Amino acid sequence: MVIETSGARKTAVARATIRDGNGRIRINGIPIEIYTPELAKLKMMEPIILAGDRISKVDISINTKGGGVVGQAEAARTAMSRAIIDFFKDQELEKTFKDYDRTLLVNDVRKKLPKKPGGKGARKKKQKSYR
Repeated sequence: MVIETSGARKTAVARATIRDGNGRIRINGIPIEIYTPELAKLKMMEPIILAGDRISKVDISINTKGGGVVGQAEAARTAMSRAIIDFFKDQELEKTFKDYDRTLLVNDVRKKLPKKPGGKGARKKKQKSYR
């Protein structure tokens, strides 16, 4: 059985494929054990730790693109969590994920505010002096 899911954060998009296997997890072809930076790796390990020893029965392959390192990591963990839930069809595991962190199953919809005229960014403006 093969299941494909996706996750997103800001401009990063991740697609996860889960199938029967022996516990191999790869992000863009790199095994999760040697993925850098460490912070992103730990963020992606959260659903694996919560799922426990069930992960040893499946292989997960994740492809990410867009955004930065942390955005890709958060998109990947959402895609991975959704894939695990769909594969095992376990309501108790879904409740565990939601209790731990809702963004494991729900995309974070916040985006960068667009730039406005009269300044360098969305909020920053040229200073005015009245004296």
